[in-house]
Amino acid sequence: MALIRTPAGAPSYASPEDLYRDLPRRPGAVPGLWSHQADILRDYVGHVSDPDVALELPTGTGKTLTGLLVAEWSRRTRRERVVYASPTKQLARQVAASAYREGIDASLLIGRYTSWDPVAQDRYEATDAIAITTYSSIFNSNPHLAEPAVILFDDAHAGEQYVGEQYAVSIRRSLRQDGGWVHNDDYDQILEAVAPALDGVFLERLRAPQPDPSVGDIVRLVIPLRQPGMVRALGTRLAGLDGPEKFSYAMIGSGLASCLVYVAYNGILIRPFIPPTFQNPLFSRARQRLYLSATLGGGGELERAFGRTGMIKLSLPEGSAAPRYGRRFFVFPELAEDIDSDSLAKSVVQQAGKALVLSPQTERAMKEATDLAQPGWPVLGIGDVEESMTPFANLTNGMCGLAGRYDGIDLPGDACRLVVMAGLPDQDNLQERFFAGRARASLILAERVRTRIIQGAGRCTRGPGDIALVLIKDPALSRYLGRPETLGALDSELQAEIRFGRENSQAAQSAADVLENVTTFLSQGTDDQWRTLAEPALADYRREMPQQSPPGSAALTAAVEFEVRAWASANAGAWADAAANALEAARIVGEGGNETRGYRSYWLYLAAVWTDQAAEQTNDATGRATADALVRQAEATMGLGSWVREMAQFPAMPASALEAPDAVAVAAIAAKLASGVNQGSHSRMVGEMHAGLQATSPGQYEPALTDLGKLLGATAYKPAPSGRCDSVWLWDNELWLALEAKSDHVASGVVPHDDVRQANDQLRLLAGDRSVPMAPPESATILISPKPGIHHDGVVGAESHVHFAAPLLLQEIAHDVASAWTDLLARRQGLTEAQLRDLAGSVFRHRGVLPSQVLERLTREPINSMAQ
Repeated sequence: MALIRTPAGAPSYASPEDLYRDLPRRPGAVPGLWSHQADILRDYVGHVSDPDVALELPTGTGKTLTGLLVAEWSRRTRRERVVYASPTKQLARQVAASAYREGIDASLLIGRYTSWDPVAQDRYEATDAIAITTYSSIFNSNPHLAEPAVILFDDAHAGEQYVGEQYAVSIRRSLRQDGGWVHNDDYDQILEAVAPALDGVFLERLRAPQPDPSVGDIVRLVIPLRQPGMVRALGTRLAGLDGPEKFSYAMIGSGLASCLVYVAYNGILIRPFIPPTFQNPLFSRARQRLYLSATLGGGGELERAFGRTGMIKLSLPEGSAAPRYGRRFFVFPELAEDIDSDSLAKSVVQQAGKALVLSPQTERAMKEATDLAQPGWPVLGIGDVEESMTPFANLTNGMCGLAGRYDGIDLPGDACRLVVMAGLPDQDNLQERFFAGRARASLILAERVRTRIIQGAGRCTRGPGDIALVLIKDPALSRYLGRPETLGALDSELQAEIRFGRENSQAAQSAADVLENVTTFLSQGTDDQWRTLAEPALADYRREMPQQSPPGSAALTAAVEFEVRAWASANAGAWADAAANALEAARIVGEGGNETRGYRSYWLYLAAVWTDQAAEQTNDATGRATADALVRQAEATMGLGSWVREMAQFPAMPASALEAPDAVAVAAIAAKLASGVNQGSHSRMVGEMHAGLQATSPGQYEPALTDLGKLLGATAYKPAPSGRCDSVWLWDNELWLALEAKSDHVASGVVPHDDVRQANDQLRLLAGDRSVPMAPPESATILISPKPGIHHDGVVGAESHVHFAAPLLLQEIAHDVASAWTDLLARRQGLTEAQLRDLAGSVFRHRGVLPSQVLERLTREPINSMAQ
């Protein structure tokens, strides 16, 4: 006989925790709430009326169930429409499956709205079920969801990626077609629109069919607003786009004048820095927006990603115990001395049986997965697992390469026990590349990058009993995870795991040592060695390594309110208001000191742009002068080699004078040209320099460094006294560079502590040799080595002037300065020395080899960025 349900009045639940007890759970549901979930649910009840609330639940601690309970409780107690948004369709399906097991009524509404199940859509609109959908169903030019009262954003820590990309037009230089790559004509069209704001040499490199050796990583910022007619020209070309870009342009078209353009060889990105989500009624009219995040962190990351201010942030209550999310063993093949790291990585994969490879780029993810696969193993990509990870999880052996998928992949238990992290995830798009590189504002990305690493490393440890290897296969990522400011910002458990992994990799005498450790880790079910030897060490490290907020993060948090206001005003064309808020943001950001210097310069420059635009509209000469002063302030804040000097001038604004060391170099080069340069001797010198910089022998490498310095207009030589560096480049007493070359290092292991300690002394020794009290301000010591890492003691002990550079970077600078000299020698005839100075300044600036620019290129990676 069928069961008959007698209707009853809807029960009243004081909290989501009370509702949980009455849910008609199905087989496979979780057995009960963890204490930390109950704690944060009770805390949330006191904030049901706040418009923006963020809930912190680290990976593997039941974030999805917590969010579903909040959603269902809101739907039932208030009879409201509730939307649960996930970043991807695969994640949305996982959430819908969880809701089904827990007895929560849900309608899955993903993909094109025309394919939605009408019954499911009706149940959502009638408040009979919550809607489970994707971010893109909310953030698009024409949302088809009925307006909800509450929206929950799962994995909100990834919001910048999934919200920001909806308010951006991204034009790739090449498109995949018929298994190959073809040139994208849209790239040329957009490049022509912004070409007047780019210098001729850079533009020539962008138009070349093959990338110049040093142009690949360069990202230039263009602000169309202050270039006559550029906003209109750009809008015309964007309006003619087809495909997905057409819909992306619809999201930013009304505020195009406030957008920034990031230009690189491989693509162009047009977007506002902070998305104008206030224009989206589905988002802005909701009674409440909840952000479920693995980390709340600091620095205002969530506010910038979603364009909101005044967020209430609920972390785990004091004393609340979240379960450990499993155990990871980090392996750093490249840090093992005198060992073939590629061969070692492949052996680790063989022992694990299968591996998930995560990388910022699809091409690299698939290449690494293919290279690491054993013979006969299948290699899966996004097309194979877009709907579900089941095809990979069911493999006995195999590889899966995915780009940017640091969230939303669950491979617990035996599904997979190895994650390969291939690449530092700090350059997801051109805007991130600009901040991480030329803008020297990587702090604004720090929380985002750390979270990607945390989430990526946790894809195979989804519960307390899971174990997984994490193989770090990238020199930049290896060094990043050794920085004190990076480690200190992570939770104590993860700090301990990374430290333990680094130390064991560095201590290995052979590949067999590393593989023995891997075997011990993977054999925990049958062998007690890991439990008796490793776990006590990890516990000691955990107690020694408390989590700390990174320097400067408090200033970023305090400034974010004014940043959001500034961009909202700019989007509306209220330029004076935008400038005022930008100035306040810059002032507060400046309180972070040296750590926030690059980001402060960025906001000062935006304030200058908007001030100049407001002044033009009102014919305000004082405003124009203020804008000019702000540009100079932005330059001075960044110091020598500022990206601000690469920006196109505002109308009627005079060009900046050369920096002092640049003027010294230009005068020396012009004088040499005027006195005559023997073409044959010059060509031999350049050829020997290139050959020497590709050599490993110090006898060849060190003279080549000195020749490079001479071509850069420096007084360059190898200091004679013992204990001195291998070459010095001096531009009078304006700027010194001391170069400590370790060209004979093998490309594995770490730079020893003694090498860093020796580098610490070089500027003081040089000042003593030259009988002056100290080196000029901003002078630096460059430690050149092919090794992928720095010894931990060297990192901690490095002074602020000591930077790391790979030999390839010196080769790129040599290529650029040789090209500059070729240009000068071809154009020198008939010019006076004054004209030669102008020519040399222009050519060297466009090639990026003025002393200030070389300084910027060589000092992008301080060994210890926390050194004072």
